[in-house]
Amino acid sequence: MGLSCAIVGLPNVGKSTLFNALTNAGAVAANYPFCTIEPNVGVVPVRDARLDRIANIVGTATIIYATMEFVDIAGLVKGASKGEGLGNKFLANIRETDAIAHVLRCFDDGDVVHVDGSVNPLRDAEVINTELALADLEQVDRRLHKTQKLARTGDKQAVAELALLERLYVALNDGKPVRAVAVTKEEEPMVKGYQLMTAKPMLYVANTAEPGQPNPYVAAVLQMAQAEGAAIVELSCKTEAEIAELDDATERTEFLTALGLPEAGLDRLARCAFELLGLQTYFTAGVKEARAWTIRRGWTAPQAAGVIHTDFERGFIKAEIYDCQELFVLGTESAVGGAGKKRMEGKDYVMRDGDVVNFRFNVW
Repeated sequence: MGLSCAIVGLPNVGKSTLFNALTNAGAVAANYPFCTIEPNVGVVPVRDARLDRIANIVGTATIIYATMEFVDIAGLVKGASKGEGLGNKFLANIRETDAIAHVLRCFDDGDVVHVDGSVNPLRDAEVINTELALADLEQVDRRLHKTQKLARTGDKQAVAELALLERLYVALNDGKPVRAVAVTKEEEPMVKGYQLMTAKPMLYVANTAEPGQPNPYVAAVLQMAQAEGAAIVELSCKTEAEIAELDDATERTEFLTALGLPEAGLDRLARCAFELLGLQTYFTAGVKEARAWTIRRGWTAPQAAGVIHTDFERGFIKAEIYDCQELFVLGTESAVGGAGKKRMEGKDYVMRDGDVVNFRFNVW
């Protein structure tokens, strides 16, 4: 399941440094605006401690985590919706992704130039959010005029679409994101088809100098995010880049311990982006491989099986399932079975996050 998250923000807020840390791909990071022109793309593992425990208990040789694709978008500036700073090109890159990670600078450093001359994450957020909304408003306005003409002919689909577009236009014109507009199930495919940027789930990344320390900038971003119903992750892009350069897992753990951090901020970021997209994980585990599989919340067992191979969905018979927490409590798979915790589920079973599954199928 290919899902991507755009990393956006003003120039020089830490986007490329964050991307480098996430992917260890060496995207250019420098102290001047528009350092990134073409978007860099990297696939990042979503580390899951549950999978590590499953693999340890089962004695698995190989662990394969779920993954998330991150796209490093060049720095946006005021006027991007009108083409300023190659804004049209960069906005088009954002439209192609599924979610947005909005990096905000939350530290003071006279050696790192800020495009507006001072540090103010709320102002920065407003600049980016306004440009995204203005670009969406222009797109909705164009679609609105076309649909109005068709609706006058009595076309029922056009009449229904027009009602939706009018609601979206009013919201955007009032400075509200499309994701704040209530839509019906019938309208959801239309909204998705428009590829509106403010319809995408938003995650704010508060980039600090020292993670975990009291920070008035982060406190302000947290309050803003809560008011919007958006998610927030605090981390230091510079520190995460330093952690990512450590090859040895023990060294990384010691480094985090010295900083007083329970885990890398990147792991929290990837996990948060994963959850933001309405995804969940189920596991398969054997001697050769323990693996996390990505599915949408609400998917049934056959749909989940289809992620492994389409034949699994087409020939689905039953799924032998147990909760990974039962394995952690009882200690072995045989103990889970002996305690009657393994279940045989059919085609109507709705998957739960943390299920460990063995699919039974038959393809003629």
